[in-house]
Amino acid sequence: MLFRIRKAVLIIHGFLGGTYDQEELANYLELDNNLDVYRFTLPGHSRNLSKVKYQEWIDKSEEYVKRLIKNNYSEIYLIGHSMGGVIATYLASKYPQIKKLVLAAPSFNYLGTVEDNVDLKKTLVSSSNIIKTYGTDEILSRFLKLNSAMIFEFMELVKKYYDYPCEITCPILILQGNNDDLANPSSSKYVYDSVKSRKKTLIYLDGVTHDVFKSKKDALVFKTVNRFLVFGYRPGVYYL
Repeated sequence: MLFRIRKAVLIIHGFLGGTYDQEELANYLELDNNLDVYRFTLPGHSRNLSKVKYQEWIDKSEEYVKRLIKNNYSEIYLIGHSMGGVIATYLASKYPQIKKLVLAAPSFNYLGTVEDNVDLKKTLVSSSNIIKTYGTDEILSRFLKLNSAMIFEFMELVKKYYDYPCEITCPILILQGNNDDLANPSSSKYVYDSVKSRKKTLIYLDGVTHDVFKSKKDALVFKTVNRFLVFGYRPGVYYL
């Protein structure tokens, strides 16, 4: 009888997002590999975000990692999108059981230089490229619900964990759309330059926006993530 090494993938969605943003990726990884794929909804993202603190997002994510460890997964792979990428970076720096890290459009730098909460909201809801990417209905359901308290928590989380890429030693794959108006492409370059791991790969996706896993290149993205998790990926900076 062959011994099966238990491998888990934990996907962490972004600010104002949900598990639906990575649903097709999760299905692809689960069907194509010997991987157990898990997702969860960050606190407040299925209801009112106004009373949620950023520490709750960290605690919930950490709770899931601890549960996977307790359930005897010998290898854990983290995938974080946008704000989820910031959270995943912190977790990967803390738990040696996390063997690989995938960051998609990590939001260490966002919307260029923003000086205050009001400007952040105004930029989100008025950008023609963002409206084109998500559509009017999506903007109404997500971004127009923003308030100063929610934005403050997001900004505080990024500020607190901004330096954590410097602590990353595990293999890392970073995916960045070059048409991203939410997470500035400089964010991914910052992570790539900061991590200690020698096994680091940064891939720029031509014509792709912030929705890396729901783009016109989603099949290529899924294949790339799959290859990295199962076999690894050659280090360096690439353009697809």
